[in-house]
Amino acid sequence: MKLETALASFESAVTAVSVSDVYVPQIGTGVRAGKALSIARRLAVTLLFSISLIFVVEWIARDSVSQVVSFFLDPARPAWTTIGVFFLVFIALDALFSRENYGVILVAPLALIPALVSRQKQIFLSDPLYPTDFLFGRQIMELMPVLVKDRPWTFVGVVVGIIVALMALAWLVRFAWRRFPVLTRRQRMARLAVALPLLGFFYHIMDYNNFSWVRDRLRIIPIMWDQTENYRHNGFLMAFALNLPMANVTAPAGYMSDAIDTIPVKPVPAGTTHRGKPDVIVLMSESFWDPTRLPNVKLSPDPMPTIRAMQSGNVFSPEFGGMTANVEFEALTGFSNAFLPYGSIPYQQYIRNPIPSLATFFRGEGYVARAVHPFQKWFWNRSAVYKAFGFEQFKSEENMPVMQKRGIFASDESLTKEIIRQADQLRDPFFFFTVTLQGHGPYEANRYAKNTIKVEGNLPEVDRQVLATYAQGVKEADDSLKMLMDWASERDRETIIVLFGDHLPPLNTVYPNTGFMNEVTASRKGSLEQMKAQHETPLVVWSNKTGPVKDIGTISPAFLSYQILKQGGFEHPYYTGFLGNVFDRYRVIDRYMLVDAKGKDTAAWSRQKTTPPLIRDYRFLQHDMMFGKRYGTERFFESHSDLFPAAM
Repeated sequence: MKLETALASFESAVTAVSVSDVYVPQIGTGVRAGKALSIARRLAVTLLFSISLIFVVEWIARDSVSQVVSFFLDPARPAWTTIGVFFLVFIALDALFSRENYGVILVAPLALIPALVSRQKQIFLSDPLYPTDFLFGRQIMELMPVLVKDRPWTFVGVVVGIIVALMALAWLVRFAWRRFPVLTRRQRMARLAVALPLLGFFYHIMDYNNFSWVRDRLRIIPIMWDQTENYRHNGFLMAFALNLPMANVTAPAGYMSDAIDTIPVKPVPAGTTHRGKPDVIVLMSESFWDPTRLPNVKLSPDPMPTIRAMQSGNVFSPEFGGMTANVEFEALTGFSNAFLPYGSIPYQQYIRNPIPSLATFFRGEGYVARAVHPFQKWFWNRSAVYKAFGFEQFKSEENMPVMQKRGIFASDESLTKEIIRQADQLRDPFFFFTVTLQGHGPYEANRYAKNTIKVEGNLPEVDRQVLATYAQGVKEADDSLKMLMDWASERDRETIIVLFGDHLPPLNTVYPNTGFMNEVTASRKGSLEQMKAQHETPLVVWSNKTGPVKDIGTISPAFLSYQILKQGGFEHPYYTGFLGNVFDRYRVIDRYMLVDAKGKDTAAWSRQKTTPPLIRDYRFLQHDMMFGKRYGTERFFESHSDLFPAAM
């Protein structure tokens, strides 16, 4: 009865507006005044819809009414500019469909759904929604079974909500088409004459690569180097629009053939190795981190004794809780995410043609280059990316033996046995790049038959279960590495094993409840001490002939290629030559921070007027090989030239 009453009231209100618009005084100035009043009333309703929609979208995206109110009341932020843009969009769509306020029905879902998705993304990954996130919607669907198992009633609620929302939307579209006031031809033309030129002008000034006085006066400030602040200042919808062109990578100032030609190159000595050709196995361990770093809790026994004894240093991950592919990109190419637009995913956006990598280097040395990952090959676009990187084979879930599971993910033990099996079948030297899966979250309480790591400390039971599950996974990853090292120790050929974590795990409330950090996700900016705590993962570089490499320190994933080839005794113009020069000066290259070899950090380096020459050259070379004319192929990647085209 309540629903019927509400619908009847809504229909009566629409009918009343329609009737009142028909009646106006019919003489002299009274006619004109009546028409003006009618137009003003209609536009006021549309403006009210615009205000309401922007308020709700920001409420969802920010999860705070007070922040939304501040956004609306702050004259230095573009809340009312956003309202004005949507007002113009609404009246333009009304004109196109000949119905009063029909545009609201069409646009509202397109604004509300991304805001809802953004809110959920921020809970798990700290970042808001970017336009490029829609490029990997399939990954989200593939992980749905995990999320459903972790929160079944939430999933049921979402499904029911979607069904109800779709039914309501379908009814509303039909109702609006039948009952909303029809616009005359003259009214439609007037709306289009006002809205389209203003929207066209607004589109023109939104190119953040060029300064716009008008955009500045409208308080729209593209803060592309700090997306959290970008979304806070500009609002979700405006910041999302600013990020639409992020895939258009522009050449750095000064990039040209002469700039590449003047970058110094170390001559490569005759013979590229002094110890023969060692086999190389690189393990990127999913969400692997040292949980004993958590304060106010005690784990017993130590879940990672092997890695602790063999640890060479730490990797400074540019990500947190996810975005594995971005860490993988740096590790395999020796290039840096710091030089790419914030929020971009190279695997999804930029790897469309072959580019040099560790795989092309090792193939140039006569190696078998193989990627191994016990999941589906399309995930993170790996099948196409690995081919572009020069891997001969990609062993994925589709073409590997069925593996034992931990939860729904392949176990590290089973994957390690498969690596050993494949290695034993090869006579030629090989380079394996392996991405594990067992450590992937969420960390449900019943993933393991028995958790052997005891968690002591004052934690809520839910957090205790999450941490116990995660710690058990760390122990099994450690056991698997020991198994691999024991196998390698019996081999005659030198075998180099490199293990590192891609990012900290998404432990959610475990972090604030232990006092490790204030929020459930890591900060993107902060002091060096804070950033190292929230972004460091363990690194092991080990040889069956010489043991572990010690005292590497904390390094960006982009320097792993240098460390691997250096340990193997190889020389290369880029990976040991140029990157070696960079490593002598810098250890961490992050988009917000440079850390030099002495441990001194430089914050906000990318916003300074001048860029250090070595970093400038690094960016030149990366742009040259990924997006440019590949002027540096002959000097820096000559041995790769047969494995990828020299020119785009």
